[in-house]
Amino acid sequence: MEILKGTAAWLKLRAGRRFAGRTVGFVPTMGALHQGHLSLLRRAKAENAIAVASVFVNPTQFNDPKDLQRYPRTLGADAKMLREAGTDFLLLPSAKDMYPDGYRYRLGETTESRLLCGACRPGHFEGVLTVVLKLLNLVRADRAYFGEKDYQQYRLISGMAEAFFLRTEIVPCPTLREPDGLAMSSRNRLLEPRERALAPALNRVLSSKAGPARIKKELAALGFKPDYVEERWGRRFAAAKLGKVRLIDNVEI
Repeated sequence: MEILKGTAAWLKLRAGRRFAGRTVGFVPTMGALHQGHLSLLRRAKAENAIAVASVFVNPTQFNDPKDLQRYPRTLGADAKMLREAGTDFLLLPSAKDMYPDGYRYRLGETTESRLLCGACRPGHFEGVLTVVLKLLNLVRADRAYFGEKDYQQYRLISGMAEAFFLRTEIVPCPTLREPDGLAMSSRNRLLEPRERALAPALNRVLSSKAGPARIKKELAALGFKPDYVEERWGRRFAAAKLGKVRLIDNVEI
């Protein structure tokens, strides 16, 4: 696996002969990797000649500075996992690389980005769409892979790619779960032991036959602080805080 720090070396490499006539699969991440990320990478590797991953903790998608500070950073372990999973190239851009304009230019969406997590986290999806557009333009992948745990994010990125005529196919991948049903997430490692024991109840209650209002009450009774429970796009979505950690999940209905 080749590791490229910054964007200049990558752009030079990407324009070279090594990529000529070869398909590229891309998995953008913010690090703190888990088996869910690796499942995306393995699929990218299986479906393309070259597998590329990036690790960049994107500051513009955090509406809470404390949340940005708390976000886990485990680059050494991440690189080891990606190498063992067969990644060909790991891109490590800096904030200066990604935002040479100081974030003066940004991308927004006016409808779905204001729902669910967008209603609770102002500016979040603006930051997500902006950084993903930049990464897709940098990598010029044939396919990019996104997990369905962040289903709203996947919908927005897929819609953006279509609206802006991007050549990259946006590929959704199923949510991976722990044996107890908790959706795999980088934030899970921030849970206290008592919170981690309770966390699987989010998926269990969300998957019940109760309606959104009842589910929200049940989560609150268990000790969660729900942001929302809503049904859209053939799925039921929930976001709730457990201690200082915000968890999200969704299930098909």
